[in-house]
Amino acid sequence: MRVPTLLAAYAKGLYPAEGKWWAPAERMVSFPENAYVSKTVWRLMQTRAYRVSFDEDFAAVIRACAPGQDVVESFTALHEAGHAHSVEVRDRSGRLAGGLYGVSVGRAFFTEKMFSRERDAANVGFVTLSCHLQHWGYAVNDGKRMSGQLSQLGFMLVPRFAFNGLLSKAAFEPGREGSWAVDETLDAARWNPKVPGTGRVAPGTQVRSGTFTLSS
Repeated sequence: MRVPTLLAAYAKGLYPAEGKWWAPAERMVSFPENAYVSKTVWRLMQTRAYRVSFDEDFAAVIRACAPGQDVVESFTALHEAGHAHSVEVRDRSGRLAGGLYGVSVGRAFFTEKMFSRERDAANVGFVTLSCHLQHWGYAVNDGKRMSGQLSQLGFMLVPRFAFNGLLSKAAFEPGREGSWAVDETLDAARWNPKVPGTGRVAPGTQVRSGTFTLSS
């Protein structure tokens, strides 16, 4: 599938899967201010158990999520065009412990798939991403269909008409195109989703635990 076709489809509430276009009657969506962070995930973030990055290794993340080759090719093209992004979560040894990838259209983000090789690694990445999306002015994060993991992260079901109403504005507002990077002035471990603007630290501040530095 060509990049313009995919972007136009996402903006209208459609997504590809199994060779078809899908638009479920209900969508799992997350609003940054409603993100839920479990005590376990907060503890992992506060102890700097993982290093989180954006767009450092899209190929490794999408391979770990194990979609079909046609999906890899389509989303790699989106990534190269600056519209698909990866979140890498690495342990202290530098090993890829988890992550996720998704698509940005305007000020709407569409989470495609997540994976964890260590408990809650992907959730740490998701919270870090959500912190950034809120600071960047994103309105909604779409998770498509209901799943237990998404429910635990604060996603909720909304009717298709309500979701499309959100997209009719958010998808056509200017978002962040090109390669993404973790904002070094944001510390997601200090972020309160219900209080926009929290998590900001002074420029140049390094958040450390021993000799291990977290990039968010």
